[in-house]
Amino acid sequence: MSTSLTGLLALGVGYLVLLLLCAQAAERGWIPARLLHHPAVYTQALGVYASAWAIYGSVEFAADAGYGYLAYYLGVAGAFLLGPVMLLPIQRMTRTYQLASLADLFVFRFRSRWVGTLITLVTLLAVLPLLALQIQTLGEAVHLLTRAASPSLLALLFCLLIAGLALAFGARHTHQPARHEALIAVIAVESLVKLGAMLTLGGIALYGIFDGPADLQAWLDGPGLITQAQTRQLDSGQWRTLLLLFFAAAFLMPHMFHMVFTETPSRRALLQTSWSLPLFLLLMAVPIPLILWGAQRLGIDTTTPGIAYLAFALSDSPWVDTLVFLAGLAAASGTMILIALSLAGMILNHVVLVAHPPDNRPDLYRWLLWLRRALIVAVILSGWLFYRTIGIKHDLTTLGLAAFVGMAQCLPGMLAVLYWPGANRKGMVSGLAIGCTIWLLGLWLPLLAGYPALVVIPPGLESLEGTPGWYAITLLSLACNILVFILVSLMTRTSEGERAAAEACSVDAVIRPKRHSLAAKNGEDFKRHLAQALGPDVAEREVSTALEALGLSPLDGRPYALRRLRDRLQANLSGLMGPAVARDIVDRFLPYHQDLQATPDIHYVESRLEAYRSRLTGLARELDSLRRHHRRTLAELPVGLCAFGEDRELLMWNSALARLSGIAGESVIGAHCASLPAPWAELLSRMIDTGQPQLYKQAVRIGAELRYLSLHKATLAAHGDERGGTVILVEDHSEMKWLEDELVHAERLASIGRLAAGVAHEIGNPITGISSLAQNLRYDTDDPALLETAAQIQQLTERVSSIVSSLVSFAHSGRHLQGSHVERVDLHQLCEEALHLIRLARSGQDIRYSNRCPSGLEVDGNAQRLVQVLVNLIGNARDACQAGGHVEIDAQPHDDGIHMCVTDDGHGIDAAIRDHLFEPFTTTKAPGQGTGLGLPLVYNIVREHHGHIRIDSPPPDRTHGTRITVWLPRTQQDGEDSDAPDIDR
Repeated sequence: MSTSLTGLLALGVGYLVLLLLCAQAAERGWIPARLLHHPAVYTQALGVYASAWAIYGSVEFAADAGYGYLAYYLGVAGAFLLGPVMLLPIQRMTRTYQLASLADLFVFRFRSRWVGTLITLVTLLAVLPLLALQIQTLGEAVHLLTRAASPSLLALLFCLLIAGLALAFGARHTHQPARHEALIAVIAVESLVKLGAMLTLGGIALYGIFDGPADLQAWLDGPGLITQAQTRQLDSGQWRTLLLLFFAAAFLMPHMFHMVFTETPSRRALLQTSWSLPLFLLLMAVPIPLILWGAQRLGIDTTTPGIAYLAFALSDSPWVDTLVFLAGLAAASGTMILIALSLAGMILNHVVLVAHPPDNRPDLYRWLLWLRRALIVAVILSGWLFYRTIGIKHDLTTLGLAAFVGMAQCLPGMLAVLYWPGANRKGMVSGLAIGCTIWLLGLWLPLLAGYPALVVIPPGLESLEGTPGWYAITLLSLACNILVFILVSLMTRTSEGERAAAEACSVDAVIRPKRHSLAAKNGEDFKRHLAQALGPDVAEREVSTALEALGLSPLDGRPYALRRLRDRLQANLSGLMGPAVARDIVDRFLPYHQDLQATPDIHYVESRLEAYRSRLTGLARELDSLRRHHRRTLAELPVGLCAFGEDRELLMWNSALARLSGIAGESVIGAHCASLPAPWAELLSRMIDTGQPQLYKQAVRIGAELRYLSLHKATLAAHGDERGGTVILVEDHSEMKWLEDELVHAERLASIGRLAAGVAHEIGNPITGISSLAQNLRYDTDDPALLETAAQIQQLTERVSSIVSSLVSFAHSGRHLQGSHVERVDLHQLCEEALHLIRLARSGQDIRYSNRCPSGLEVDGNAQRLVQVLVNLIGNARDACQAGGHVEIDAQPHDDGIHMCVTDDGHGIDAAIRDHLFEPFTTTKAPGQGTGLGLPLVYNIVREHHGHIRIDSPPPDRTHGTRITVWLPRTQQDGEDSDAPDIDR
């Protein structure tokens, strides 16, 4: 049945427009992100593996080799079943180092830009037959449906439309996203179309041509038995070889590598595909024999050319033909789009940019974008040219096997990337060159010339004679590839860079980079250096993006932070222009200082261990648990701890030291000792430089507070592979220093008290005698002059007696109130009594006094001694005030006690003597006006009552004056100190 050309074009264009609308819906958020990131959607997207071969080629191969067609599906199923040991390590590398293609991975591992160029050329030669296969199926389908005279031109039209879709999905923006959500959605939809069409066609064959499973079984046991017996069956060797080819294609083909490793949403999603993708492929494979048997039941000769398109003959209904065409279009378009995107990136990064590196181009992003667009179109058009000139002369099986055998030549190199650290680039290139030469001469060139596969059987392998050409070529090319690869790698030297890359790629190893220092000093310096290669605008954007991703400041100059920034820049540039060009740019413009003494970067090792530890098992897991325990022990020590490498780079800054210093460890880890914030740079450098293992009670100002720190040092000597360095413990002895000062002060007061007691005792008796003589003199004479003199002597002796009495009171103070009368006293009444005594004095009559102590505030204490405290404090406040001054007494509850304040508006107290006012004989008054014993006596009485005293001059809420605050507990706790805060000074 013939379909109109216009209708077919409308159908094809409409389908492609539908895909474009689906992509728009994904980009604009009309499809929920939860759905787009679902593992089932990713599994459907991986269904791109089922290319036009799955729709048409499998039918052709089933007619030729029977159940051998299943190798196409079982091979990829086997690859995903081995996902945890093969695909996940590759995914880890591609994500860590921004490797977007197979060429990127080989360049990273073998450290040569020419390796990437070689892999790209091999991939291009292998993919051309596969592209031609997709386009040929489109052309043949169009010809069968429309009987068009020039199907190749119609195929070209579809190629251009598909190229437009590829540009829309993967080359619209100067900055390509890491994951193309729209592309994933479109490929998933195409996979659903393929699956639905194939299952429908299988149902048509089973229930439209046959009358169900019973009728099918009867036909297979009867008329169909002869037909099945005539079908060639693959021997075990060919089976295994086909499985190997399709196993390799599952992750080596450029479109599969891109989908499996670049577009994967998560590790969990990739693990889930180990069962979900084989299930999808099983459903795709089930209809193939049903379609073949249905054609045979209808009497169609399945040994003639064109048997790949048997599905068109299942029914005369136009909608069945439409379904077959849509299935082929969905399979071919998805494969072509992904091949064009991935192969264009490989050619750009490993051919174009290697030949013409970007050199300070101001329009770098736009230049790369247009190059990528041109290469996408060129890849698809080259596939059409291959089909038009070469592919049209061959069947689908020949084209497909030529592509898969060529791509399998990269399998030895891939296995070496994962499991053989001793492999080197010379061995890989030699083996790949030999294998590809055999493949090109045996299978690829015969495609050009139109003759069968060229097979030269070496002596000793005569058993290969008479086997299919693809089978012999596959075995010979892979055997020579592997043998040369191993021999050359064993006989040649592996470079230092290759060994480091092998360690990074190895499944069981963790890379250990060195702690080299960089010539650049900070992020701004990075921009200036990279501007020479990328231009100022591109350098600014790339460095800013990397800084933002790492959460670093542009002015951060820590060596560790700069190494992280350099690695992130190289990874980002690798995604933009390939690892070879990116590494050359970074190595040239952001070089390391060649420090032969550099030690491994412990921070990087730990970060890799943290990322890898979920995959550790057995003894490795136990060792990692022990490492984490020891690390946590050091981090949570109640004593400050920091560790430095031999180059004085900070390796550890634990939690206690972070609390003491107020500096978070994340902000200083990796910094050089000399660049630490003050005062730590000078203090720790002095500790490292000194030959002493300890520094005791170093006065250090941290913020606004003076602290006393003791430091202890342990020097770690380097032995072989063990790292050296310095470990410093930092103890805060501030409270001990303050306690010692307090004890010294108390001892000084005690000694003064003992001196005062002795002086008072020695002076007391003579003074008593002088006083008695003065009194007697008043009765022995009437001479006014002598009487006046006697009165003056009496007055002076009373003053001396007052001083002696104060000395005696001070000497006997400091004891608790045991034996004294303790009662509940009202502070308001105490203040009134003290003010009454103050007002009896002749001085200070012009001073105003305000008693603002509320009634009802009571404490336990000795009323007489507390009145003495208030008299002293109010008297001092009175003496400090000018004429007309004001003295306030206030009291307020505070915690479990009461704050009582005496505030004046006088001239205040000099800061130089404020901290010594509680020491005997310290006074602010003029000579002859004060003894300096009042406040020491007040201090001792307050301490007897378990209280504390503080002086503020000026008070926080005033600009002048003095406030003395006394805290007294409401209830006495004899024999122990109060838990109230110490407010002495």
